[in-house]
Amino acid sequence: MKIRNIGAIFAISLAFVGVGHAAGIEKPECIAPAKPGGGFDLTCRIAQTGLDPQLDNPMQVTFMPGGVGAVAINLFNTTRTDDDNAIVAFSSGSLLNMATGKYGEWDETDVRFLASIGADFGAVVVRADSQYNTLGDLMEAAENDLNSIVFGAGGSIGSQDWMKAALLLGSRKLNPRDMRYVAFDGGGESIAALLGGSIEVYMGDVGEMVSHMDSGKLKILAVMSPDRLDAPFADIPTTKELGYDAEWTILRGFYMGKDVSDEAYNAWKNAFEAAYETEEFKTIQKEKGLLPLNMAGQELNASVLERVAIMREIARGAGLID
Repeated sequence: MKIRNIGAIFAISLAFVGVGHAAGIEKPECIAPAKPGGGFDLTCRIAQTGLDPQLDNPMQVTFMPGGVGAVAINLFNTTRTDDDNAIVAFSSGSLLNMATGKYGEWDETDVRFLASIGADFGAVVVRADSQYNTLGDLMEAAENDLNSIVFGAGGSIGSQDWMKAALLLGSRKLNPRDMRYVAFDGGGESIAALLGGSIEVYMGDVGEMVSHMDSGKLKILAVMSPDRLDAPFADIPTTKELGYDAEWTILRGFYMGKDVSDEAYNAWKNAFEAAYETEEFKTIQKEKGLLPLNMAGQELNASVLERVAIMREIARGAGLID
């Protein structure tokens, strides 16, 4: 009798040891669908660090640039539809591409949305030695001669980053179609172009600026959040407080191929939900400039489908799609 009790206790102990670990995920991989240095890189790095206590093996980050996510979604709808080990980073920009048909035949119904890691916000970024010391300087120049300013970001016309600039210019009744805009494949390329002088204004994301804050090479004129953010962005004004009706909140998260097993999908979901509860994960979010926006599994999937439907209507109203 005692032996049976000891055996039962041992079995229960093993069960509790396994809680919080993503059993069955042998080679965890996060796909960042762009070149290093941008928002997708940031998204994967947060997962790599934040999920480490929940995974049995270290997570690998793989870069897959092309079409601001188009190459990745194509791959995960053709040869890797059932890859249980891989998650793919997405943002609100990815959802906008789905809504406007920029991923060709693939849309929001062709993947399984897995988990979010928080909310990021748009940022108006220039070089440290830029002639524009404030957002007011930039907007005054735009009102005087919009064509004299070269904007750039990681997405084509109609993309999330283009929409940030369009909202900002539209708040002063300027036509965004008149903007000189250069599209790059991700934030890393855009920042390199800004530093190299190819563009003057980068419509980026707050989170991807964290690693550049101490370089002294860039300055953020404003963040596109509803309220001021915590350090290291506490001293940076919002577009709203400066009098511009131009806010942009970015959802960051991950999807998987549509044919992954329920077992793997739920293992990943459980790993994220366990991470959300830890102080370590909360600290990572804060350090990377993200606000908590934690959803996983069907809760996230339903939210994303609703967001894409709203984006599709906005894009239709803006004449970006029929």
